[in-house]
Amino acid sequence: MNKSDLAQEVAQQTGLTQASAAAAVDAIFGGDGLIAGALAGGDAVTIAGFGKFEARERAAREGRNPATGESVMIAAKTVPAFKAARALRDRVDG
Repeated sequence: MNKSDLAQEVAQQTGLTQASAAAAVDAIFGGDGLIAGALAGGDAVTIAGFGKFEARERAAREGRNPATGESVMIAAKTVPAFKAARALRDRVDG
């Protein structure tokens, strides 16, 4: 399921127009959306029964240039992460 499929499902389940549902989904999950903005600001987003989005620090590490095999240092960076809530994990597990 992609973002437009999700918007279509939201429209069907809520009675919103396709355009309104797409705007709502984009406002939440888009690259400039609420979740991305919160993570960029250092905040976590917790949705009860679904999971928690947060920004995590990834340490600097040594890697290899695949073309030359040369050792290179990969800089530390902040990456988005998601941890599923138990209810979601249980539903997926069946």
